[in-house]
Amino acid sequence: MRPGDKVICIDASIDAEKSGEIRRDFEIWITKDKEYTIREILDNNGIVPGVLLDEIHNFPKFFKLINRMQEPAFAIWRFRKLNYATASKEETHEEELVKVEKPGVAIPGEKQ
Repeated sequence: MRPGDKVICIDASIDAEKSGEIRRDFEIWITKDKEYTIREILDNNGIVPGVLLDEIHNFPKFFKLINRMQEPAFAIWRFRKLNYATASKEETHEEELVKVEKPGVAIPGEKQ
């Protein structure tokens, strides 16, 4: 996945023991089966890659685990990339050559 990709949320569940922490960190939470667009991917110091979404903006917080202020990111495993077939790839075009006859013009290789 990369910024600009369309994704769908496949897991919006919150563990009961982490519910309070999640509610403190995220003003807005994701919704299962809803489509989103990846705005940015955060490495989170190699702990758990997270994504920021175009459709959701939360206030930055200080995270002790990564020792910095940042917008809380959603775990990347909560999403699946959507693969839309584009019309240009799916369409096939057939061309038909039409013979146009002009009076008095000879076409090479054809009998008059």
